[in-house]
Amino acid sequence: METLERLIQGHYRPEEYPSLADQAARWAAARPLEGLSVLDATPVFRNTVSKYIPLLQAGARLTVGVAEGFPHDPAIAAFLQENGIPVLKNGNAVNEKFDLILDCAASFSHLAARIGYVELTRSGVERYKHKEKPVFVADSGTIKRIETCLGTGESYFRAMAELGYDDWKGRTLVVFGSGKVGTGIVLYAAQQDARITVITDPACVPEQITRVAEQIIDYRDLSASAEAVAVAYAVVTATGVANALAGIGGALNRSAALLANMGVEDEFGKEVPEGRVLGRKRPLNFMLEEPTHLKYIEATMALHNEGAAWLAAHPAAEGLNNPPAGIEARLLEITRRSGVIGDEIGLIL
Repeated sequence: METLERLIQGHYRPEEYPSLADQAARWAAARPLEGLSVLDATPVFRNTVSKYIPLLQAGARLTVGVAEGFPHDPAIAAFLQENGIPVLKNGNAVNEKFDLILDCAASFSHLAARIGYVELTRSGVERYKHKEKPVFVADSGTIKRIETCLGTGESYFRAMAELGYDDWKGRTLVVFGSGKVGTGIVLYAAQQDARITVITDPACVPEQITRVAEQIIDYRDLSASAEAVAVAYAVVTATGVANALAGIGGALNRSAALLANMGVEDEFGKEVPEGRVLGRKRPLNFMLEEPTHLKYIEATMALHNEGAAWLAAHPAAEGLNNPPAGIEARLLEITRRSGVIGDEIGLIL
């Protein structure tokens, strides 16, 4: 535990992880997961270590899950094992059983959980709909917007800058999708003085997008979509739907645009080769040492943890469960009061 704490304290200021610090302090006294076996499959990077500390303080017997084919930091995985925390790859996990599984993109949904599951992403919910045990869906709440709007939006431009693409003024960015991730990318694109086209369902466009986008195209209009990507400087997908760009693969391949994916799924589809897309179709921010800055993701990680404690305290729960308003309100209040992103939260909430 002390080694984990030193790692986090050596790289981050307390105001970058206020919710997790508060959670660790509360759970050290309350011990809501005492003796329970917990598998945590949050993508393993340095900042994820801050999430494990409250779970350990809560008394959990922690195992960290790594999804094969999903980006992670091997050095951090080795660090965890050196400090007595087992690391389990989903491809090797067959008969293992846990009391609670804190999953991401349903990577460990094939395993049995005695109490229940906590799913971190919207894309993983479909595979959890018919589970016998209850599922706490962290993505269904308000807190997740901090990570997906602010954190993911910022990390797209940070990854592009690392690749040498940091001049957006007057250049056209085409964004597919207007959900949380798409909204965040659009907000940061506006700060970069880019010209923004959004391709989505016009009936589901948030006000934050309508204020700054030059053009909104119906995703069913394949001709207009193809014309937009043909003249784009960059195209980024944020629909969360596999093969979402089917029908315009030819236009994408002919375009000189920089293509990137920010969703878990292959949204470009088979028409577009891996080599045509930056990062070979993986979420582009996962090329970074810190895919999402801790200050943007720590409240989400705290909520993911809270799901485990909630399930442990609600044995009669069934089906899919949204985060209770009281839990989210507490995390949001701590983030606004003690975190470094208080002012930025006002952009999306």
